[in-house]
Amino acid sequence: IRFEVPNSSPVSIRIYNAVGQLVTTLIDGKSFSPGTYSITWDASRYSSGVYFYEMKTNAFQQTKKMMLVK
Repeated sequence: IRFEVPNSSPVSIRIYNAVGQLVTTLIDGKSFSPGTYSITWDASRYSSGVYFYEMKTNAFQQTKKMMLVK
C-alpha cells in the first residue's frame, strides 16, 4: 500500500473485510514526515476476497477497495 503524507502528521492505516469488520491495523498513529511511503500487508493467513483499507491523518481520511487473490 503506497501513500503520501503532505505535512508531518500521525497516520493510521486499518484493513477491514467486506462486511466492515476490522481485520488488522497496519499503522496506529505513527508520525510521518512529508513524503511517499509504502507498507506491506502480510495477508497469508486471510482468505481471498474484497478488503478495504482506511488511511487517516489529522486532516485527511480515505478508504479504498482492494482484492486479495491467492
